[in-house]
Amino acid sequence: MLKKYSVTFLPAGQSIEVPAGTTVMKAIRDGGIDYDFPCGGARKCGKCKIRIISGNTQSFDKEKRFLRDKEIGEGIHLACFTEIHDNTVIELLQVKTGQHQILLVSEERAVKLEPHITKKYIEVKRPSIGDHQSDWKRFKRSLFEGEDESAAALDVQIPILHQLPEALRAAQYRLTAVTYGREIIGIEKGDTTGKMLGMAFDIGTTTIVGYLIDLNSGKEISAVSALNPQTKFGADVISRSNYANQEESGLEMLHRAVIGAINKLITEAAEKAGLSTEDIYLITVAGNTCMHHLFLGLSPRYISVSPYIPTISEPVVLNAASLPIRINRMGKILVLPNIAGFVGADTVAVLLAAEMDKSEQIKLMVDIGTNGEIALGSKDRIVACSTAAGPAFEGAQISSGMRGAVGAIDHVYFGEELEYSVIGGVKPRGICGSGLLDAVAGLLQTGILDDKGRFLSQEKITSPQAARYKERILQHEGLEAFLLADAAATAHGNPILVTQKDIREVQLAKGAMAAGMKILMEKLGVEVEDIHEVLLAGAFGNYLNPHSACGIGLIPKELEHRIKMIGNAAGTGAKIALVSAHEYKRAAEIAEFVDFVELASHPKFSSIFARSMYFK
Repeated sequence: MLKKYSVTFLPAGQSIEVPAGTTVMKAIRDGGIDYDFPCGGARKCGKCKIRIISGNTQSFDKEKRFLRDKEIGEGIHLACFTEIHDNTVIELLQVKTGQHQILLVSEERAVKLEPHITKKYIEVKRPSIGDHQSDWKRFKRSLFEGEDESAAALDVQIPILHQLPEALRAAQYRLTAVTYGREIIGIEKGDTTGKMLGMAFDIGTTTIVGYLIDLNSGKEISAVSALNPQTKFGADVISRSNYANQEESGLEMLHRAVIGAINKLITEAAEKAGLSTEDIYLITVAGNTCMHHLFLGLSPRYISVSPYIPTISEPVVLNAASLPIRINRMGKILVLPNIAGFVGADTVAVLLAAEMDKSEQIKLMVDIGTNGEIALGSKDRIVACSTAAGPAFEGAQISSGMRGAVGAIDHVYFGEELEYSVIGGVKPRGICGSGLLDAVAGLLQTGILDDKGRFLSQEKITSPQAARYKERILQHEGLEAFLLADAAATAHGNPILVTQKDIREVQLAKGAMAAGMKILMEKLGVEVEDIHEVLLAGAFGNYLNPHSACGIGLIPKELEHRIKMIGNAAGTGAKIALVSAHEYKRAAEIAEFVDFVELASHPKFSSIFARSMYFK
């Protein structure tokens, strides 16, 4: 039997025991600690930094390529490389402030209330000698009093029949019937018709947002959000899919993580509003296809390998207790439909919110998250695709990259002097996607980068605008890099750079997005000038500078003044589906209406992608 050692994590002081040879990454996961492993432990990103305070640990020389000499001297290691061979004390270096920049707001639209769930207060006729109708028949007749007898055809579950006799008598035959379609899902004492709540969820790869809604009025009561706890298993859907498929109990752990997060948000939203989770009867869920499957506990195995087939694309209706989701025990969960393996229910929700399927003019929808989804079209036809854009814009593959949290440089300005803004107004710790986009656009505009994405050497810089920043061009790992913030200006004492490798990552993401747009335009038979409006959805789309996006060619320059930010439109679509049974049905029609375009199988994709990587 392997010897076990105690591992203590600072600053919280939490301790667990692990077998000798366990990696720090596994110990962190086993301890239930939220810690980001953007590459899923594949030892590719160098982001899972920890400091060994005491204890005998073993690491590998390969980790040194991710660490500076100063860091190595300070006892910093990577959790994915480092093994435990002694009682060990470890300082966790990722800052968990809880102050991440999570987008809650979005553009709303008017929706007619058509509730999935209804409540009706009834007074049931009491039984008597000579009146021997069953409690169930007596209940139905009161519920449908004045209606045609055929209307009383109701589905009933055994738990309701178990409850009915005592509920009728305890309530003095005055109660509220809760129905979902033709199914009785609840019987409540007295008149509870004023209490009927629902929650709409947008489960993103990085964040989860929930909205508590009064189903009687359709009004939003509160909004809550959290980082998706699955990030500790990988930053992107491929990493998580691999974890689910390759690790023992991997799928169960990913499923449990998201269900736990949903339940916490439900409790938070109800407490925030001073209401009870028992009054929540309905939940709608939107998410990309992988998040959709992990929420349902379905394996994403075949989504991540060619030909990228999901287990199910149709809408799913479940009893809340089957997952289990902690709302009213008889509540329902409505999961929006997917379009394809990498174009999921979140895209359907965005299209539902934006009503692209009703538009007379051609619109381009772009949602840049960990994956980038693109849709193009109108009421006549919509085509859609997915591209791998996230690693650059989410920070996972960027040398100083981080999410949009406190300490992230979120915008960069090239004026008389270089300036930047930092989320939270603190010393910077890194740069997030919107800041990176500004930095690259500025380097192009000033002439520090050429169209191929290469830094010009100092001696080749001649323009007066670029000359202001010549001293910021440094050598990093044998290649040029641009200094955004020197060591003295940062929170961790390390410089924040935009390296040549970072530029390449941006080019890969930008090239994939631009190629996707070009191929969709080709499929639809339209040109750039035919596009009436560009809808930018999601957090990154909301925070980016459109001029920077067009400046690097992420979006065609001709469309810069046609860009409209629509915020968390996936969340809006989930809310719309929550309050309207008609709109939820329409979501399924949209999913069927959209033509999915598989970019990898397009005969010209490689050449279009290669050309799109140029900054022209």
